[in-house]
Amino acid sequence: MLAAQTKPTYFKSLTGIRAIAAIMIFVYHNRKYWKNDLHPELLRLCNEFNLGVQLFFVLSGFLIAKSYGTKPLQSFGAFQRYFTQRIMRIMPLYWLLLTLFYLDAKFGKHHFSLLHYLLLQGFSSNLSLDAIAQSWSLTVEMTFYAFAPLLLLLLEKNRAYFIAFLASLLGFSILAGSLLHSFTRNADGYFYPINFVVMSTFAGQSLLFVAGVCLAKYPNFSENLPFKKHLTTIGALGFIATLYAIGCFQETRIDHGTNHWQGKLLFFGILPLFILLLFQGLITHRTYLQRFLSSKIMVLLGNASFAFYLIHISYVNLKIKTWVFFSDRNFILLWLVAIALYYSFEKPIYDWYRRKFVE
Repeated sequence: MLAAQTKPTYFKSLTGIRAIAAIMIFVYHNRKYWKNDLHPELLRLCNEFNLGVQLFFVLSGFLIAKSYGTKPLQSFGAFQRYFTQRIMRIMPLYWLLLTLFYLDAKFGKHHFSLLHYLLLQGFSSNLSLDAIAQSWSLTVEMTFYAFAPLLLLLLEKNRAYFIAFLASLLGFSILAGSLLHSFTRNADGYFYPINFVVMSTFAGQSLLFVAGVCLAKYPNFSENLPFKKHLTTIGALGFIATLYAIGCFQETRIDHGTNHWQGKLLFFGILPLFILLLFQGLITHRTYLQRFLSSKIMVLLGNASFAFYLIHISYVNLKIKTWVFFSDRNFILLWLVAIALYYSFEKPIYDWYRRKFVE
């Protein structure tokens, strides 16, 4: 999900954080099987681990802004090369798994869908979890990649235009969904209801990407903070504490605090700030956490995290369960499969493209 250029050494920890985000999402999707064994307060926290996806979003904003800036807008060809590179970083592995899903008569039943190959299902509340369920976030990512160069240009030229564009995008998305619902019934729920737009589309989630963009554009924002030496600790503990605080608004044992307005306020108003502090600390300070996330094993898992994310639920996971199922819900096995996919398919495809068309 997260595109990255060749990363300087001090960005290794940001690769490692991808593994943490992927593990959080795995725990979230499996928490229902452990809910009777977990302490209620720990379960409350795990119910919000789906917000590990937002770590990916912030990191995407940072890496794209750091790597490209407004260069893709220099010409149509420059934008084409930029966007094609983003496609080649994300889509081949997704297309492979989606094709295997459709070819499997027991699962995809040969019902090939161009909509899903183009990731357009991610704009529909009724279709977004079909096939490879987690691919909804790929739609969010690709939408950001399409808008990113323009957003960076607006941020450079006039912050008011930048804010107005994002607000207009959200307003237009909500309006389009409402009009479709009013005049055509909008059976598939494109850009409808409002909660779907806010929580599952780029228009609603743009603030997370903007947080990452700001980290890249204003790398010295923490210089005057009195606690700048403790950014990593404050960011990490604040992130966890905010997840728990969001969870305090859950109404049932497997509810989400973000389903309620109080949780949304914390999600949009507080969570990005702690993620920014955490990432800034990981980039600028040598800490135990930074060393751990920069270790060879965490960098390896971080590199394979996109593959892990695509297989940890839905088709591949279900298929593997028909063959073998371990008590850890195949956690270790899924990581081994993800690493194999990364080295045998994902990385070679992207490296080939870069050698032939970029370098």
